[in-house]
This record gives sequence, C-alpha cells and structure tokens, in this order.
Amino acid sequence: MKNIVRELRTQREWSQAHLADLLEVSRQTVNAIETGRYDPSLPLAFSIAKLFQLPIEKIFQAQ
Repeated sequence: MKNIVRELRTQREWSQAHLADLLEVSRQTVNAIETGRYDPSLPLAFSIAKLFQLPIEKIFQAQ
C-alpha cells in the first residue's frame, strides 16, 4: 500500500520516534509503514488519519 506518512511527518518536522509515541507504536512500526513493508491495521490507519487531520484515502492508496 502506498502512503504519504513520511511526507506528512517531515512537513511537521517530527521524528519517527515522536510519531510513534503519538500513535503508541514502536519507531520500527512507523519506519515499516513509511517504507511500505507494513500495512497498518484499520484502527492504526484511522489513528494516523485523525492525527494528520486528513481523510484516510488521502494518506493511503492501493498500489
């Protein structure tokens, strides 16, 4: 699944660790999502969308 999590995070000048803390996941999970090695669960995807105040479809797109 393609996503723009890295772009959204860097626009806010957040580290992966900071985003991970906000989402209550590990930094490794954030890295895996950003690199496309891990597709987040629906609850986590909705948490990411809520945090960035964007519709989930703007953040995640099927490849």
